[in-house]
Amino acid sequence: MTANSSSPVFTTQFDASNQEFVATGVFRPRSIADIADELLLLRNKIETVQGVFYVNLKRVTHMNSTAFRALARVLVDASRSRPELKIVVVASSVVTWATQMFRHLSELSPNISMEIYDSAFYPGQTFVENQSFIPILRTQTKMTWRHEREILPRHGLRNGMAIADICCGIGDFVMLVRKEFNPARIVALDHSAASLDYARSVAEEFCVRDIEYTYGDASQTLFEGDQFDFVTCRHSLQIFDRPELLLRELYRICKPGGRVYITNEKNSHCLGEPRADSIQWTYNEVAKLFRYFDMDVEMGPKGSRLLLDTGFEDVRIESFMVTNLDGDPQEFADVIQAWEDVYAGEMSVKRGDSPEFIERFRQGFRDHIFAALHPRGYAGWPIWAASGQKPL
Repeated sequence: MTANSSSPVFTTQFDASNQEFVATGVFRPRSIADIADELLLLRNKIETVQGVFYVNLKRVTHMNSTAFRALARVLVDASRSRPELKIVVVASSVVTWATQMFRHLSELSPNISMEIYDSAFYPGQTFVENQSFIPILRTQTKMTWRHEREILPRHGLRNGMAIADICCGIGDFVMLVRKEFNPARIVALDHSAASLDYARSVAEEFCVRDIEYTYGDASQTLFEGDQFDFVTCRHSLQIFDRPELLLRELYRICKPGGRVYITNEKNSHCLGEPRADSIQWTYNEVAKLFRYFDMDVEMGPKGSRLLLDTGFEDVRIESFMVTNLDGDPQEFADVIQAWEDVYAGEMSVKRGDSPEFIERFRQGFRDHIFAALHPRGYAGWPIWAASGQKPL
């Protein structure tokens, strides 16, 4: 249903299987009469459920005080008439008004709670948000771009497209895409406010004003569906503990006939020579460490299956090896050093590993650096690029 046809679209529906009242759009009624049907639906459905009733506000972009007071009154009344029922209001952290307006409802009724649904979906984000890691992220992108600028056209990227870079991080990739492929529109979204602040500052420094930087949740964006010709999501599915949610969202915002492009790693295939055995042991342990935190840095070769399972067709996949021979070997060594600092210095410690394990773990990274800088050495970091077309 739609509230007030003269105002922006607002819709509600009830998902019986999940006992979930789902709202989307702009919720700004001029009076309670404008949303009478929505409130009636909410009251009626609350009466039909047992256990837990969910109020899903993930995609409500705006809500005025009239709507909030009306919704709150229905929920508080229901909580008092049905004290055995648990009512959970679900919102995303990217919509700040939601937490501000609804969190205090639990003070009015103990069986109403507020849940920030995406707070646990980004287990790896805190490990790479440290400002000291930003230069390394830029170096990584510079190293992979030497390959990806040739790969992207094979996966359908052309000049003049509408492009979205989801999980854009510090925005370095989208800046390169903008320069190389001259898009008609380019949007960059990330869940990290710190990363977006950095991206905006770099864009301002270079007088770039046509990139739309957006703070948002990658699995529940506020974009309309069928909007972009080409959607990219690089090195992110592997640190997202529910990648299927993210892929479904990439599918939704992609135009029919458009393509979604993803890159992911397989860390156990990182290699180096000399000291190959030590290096191999450490990167096998990296894969286990990420699994402990519900992340999958072995995802690279799985890209084809993941895209097909989501409903994409004409799936293409290829791999490339970033090496110490691609450019300045010291840049590769700097990246490895950053991995050691984060993986052995933070993640391994947080897991509770012994000092003896951490020392051996660190040694593999140091040996990888040795291989990268050795005049006759070789160090490699494998990445898989995959894309799929949304059916027409």
